[in-house]
Amino acid sequence: METRRAGARRRITILGSTGSIGESTLSVLDHAGGLGETEFEIEALTANRNIEKLAEQARKFRPKFVAVADSTLGEELKAALAGTGIETGAGEAAVEEAAARDADWVMAAIVGAAGLKPTLKAAQRGADIALANKECLVCAGDVVTKAIREAGGALLPVDSEHNAIFQVFDFDQPERVSRLILTASGGPFRTWTREAMGEATPAQAVAHPNWSMGAKISVDSATMMNKGLELIEASHIFPVDHEKIEILVHPQSVIHSMVEYCDGSVLAQLGTPDMRTPIATTLAWPKRTPSPSAQLDFAKVAKLTFEDPDLIRFPALRLAREAISAGGIMPAVLNAANEVAVAAFLSGGIKFLDIAAISEQVLERSGRLNTPARLTTLEEAMDADGRARAMAEECVAARAAA
Repeated sequence: METRRAGARRRITILGSTGSIGESTLSVLDHAGGLGETEFEIEALTANRNIEKLAEQARKFRPKFVAVADSTLGEELKAALAGTGIETGAGEAAVEEAAARDADWVMAAIVGAAGLKPTLKAAQRGADIALANKECLVCAGDVVTKAIREAGGALLPVDSEHNAIFQVFDFDQPERVSRLILTASGGPFRTWTREAMGEATPAQAVAHPNWSMGAKISVDSATMMNKGLELIEASHIFPVDHEKIEILVHPQSVIHSMVEYCDGSVLAQLGTPDMRTPIATTLAWPKRTPSPSAQLDFAKVAKLTFEDPDLIRFPALRLAREAISAGGIMPAVLNAANEVAVAAFLSGGIKFLDIAAISEQVLERSGRLNTPARLTTLEEAMDADGRARAMAEECVAARAAA
């Protein structure tokens, strides 16, 4: 991996600043000393529709430009920032404009497939991409990584697992890596029976035992789909075959992932379960910057335990393996079906176990179609995403009516 030196003042754009990752990023910046005499300054912030929080962030951190994805909220955002001198915009094009502005480092934290286009815009401009959006690589990994490589930027993974591997992976000797081990907390239902999981409520599913996250990713953790998506993502970030990537349940969430080398050495990155640690790592890369994360107290942790994942109770892991083995559009199909199913579950339309079942139905139906063996354009990924969502909506409706 090519190492780039951070400039004297690093210009920052945060795509999705009002979400949990965006707020954590601003917390790290705040901890580094604000924006007065430090090496960071904010170029742009974006949100989906949370005008109040976006305006509050803008008044504090003084970006040059802010954008809201919901085009109907443009005037409200402009009014909220009247007199500040901060430029505003609304709609998808405005979010893409924010991504295209001249920032050195872009936090890609827009949840779901909606983050694809703006992230690609930033990648094509040559920015270093701090990637917190799994879907970008799951849906269009070859397209996004090619854009980053050709424009001369760097891909800096923010997911705690990929960030852990990034910190201990020898990019000069990838052929010496025996396997990557992605650790998983097991989520809130790690010890539940499948029967009990069938009656799980949205409130129970989002109550993660270790991490503070948004609703969608919390449900993905409960189904362990997040770990399946991370498997696909890791295959794009690191030059190893997906068959060498394993998943291990580690309930304490202290070891965030490991790399095993051919000589038997296993290197691990450890830390408290706080996303501000990997954010800080990517923000200052290749340097280091202080983080407000709590220090790891080994005596308090006392013990670390591990177990193999249960593929019967958590079939999402099997589906991810099948999708990455099939290649082409199938990872994008899996992601789209899961997004639709999770949204339906959170709204009370389907049951918890229906999430993986619907994802599997859509994968099976898509597998019978004549699809490209390898994605080469964002349009192919978006087309696959749209068709898979339509299939998933049909499946949701059928289950809701049953």
